[in-house]
Amino acid sequence: MFTGDFNDDIWDEYQWEFHLNEIERKSTRLRKFIIPEHSDNIPRWLKLLQEASDEFDAVDAFIEEELLIDEAYFPGEDDEEIDDDDEGEEEWEDFLFDDFEDDLFFGDEDEYDDFDAGEEWKELSDDFAMSNMGSIDSLFIYNSSRTLAAAVLQWAETINPQHITSDFNEFIGDTLKIGAKIAGGYSFGFDHEFLGGNIAYTKKALFCANDALNILQGHLKGNSYITKKKYYYFHEQLFTLRNDIGIYIQELREQFYNGI
Repeated sequence: MFTGDFNDDIWDEYQWEFHLNEIERKSTRLRKFIIPEHSDNIPRWLKLLQEASDEFDAVDAFIEEELLIDEAYFPGEDDEEIDDDDEGEEEWEDFLFDDFEDDLFFGDEDEYDDFDAGEEWKELSDDFAMSNMGSIDSLFIYNSSRTLAAAVLQWAETINPQHITSDFNEFIGDTLKIGAKIAGGYSFGFDHEFLGGNIAYTKKALFCANDALNILQGHLKGNSYITKKKYYYFHEQLFTLRNDIGIYIQELREQFYNGI
């Protein structure tokens, strides 16, 4: 979870959005060190597939790389922000999410069997996921984004390289970024002081979903390499996911403006 302290005041989503856009600008240089360009011009998504055990593993590797890049520009409580002229030789640690461990209870495990059974339903709900005690693995839109991205990668593997255009690659990239941006937002947590960052980051997932839909409809539709069945499947999944992300953002806004 991000714990930096940029200002004594609580930032809203728009202040965070400005800051995150600055991070993206700076991260362009850092990308060259974390994700070096390949001389053989293999698309990033294809390179990840070649190194992964399956499509879900490739999706998770993509998300981890995206978070690693952005996290490098979030100073901690005792850290200074990385200089824009940095040569990128620092040693970066993998950035994912802390697993929640319930260490409030000690003693005989049998004593708490009923408690654990009663809590199981919470761990499967979005209400529980939308809290600092939850896990992103329980967040519906995150799971949906991973499933869709894995399906898109599985399809992309079957496409003749001659059809892999810039629009094609952008569609794959946008689809992969949806989950990465949701994960980036979730890493801020749900405390009021950082909820604006959660919202701003998750809005980027919404933009990626919209971009992917526009490319699918405007550039991929009607091409010989995508069947009508596959097109309508991707369109339905993207459309539904885009709407679900929008609803999730509204729920986060309600939490922020209600001071929850």
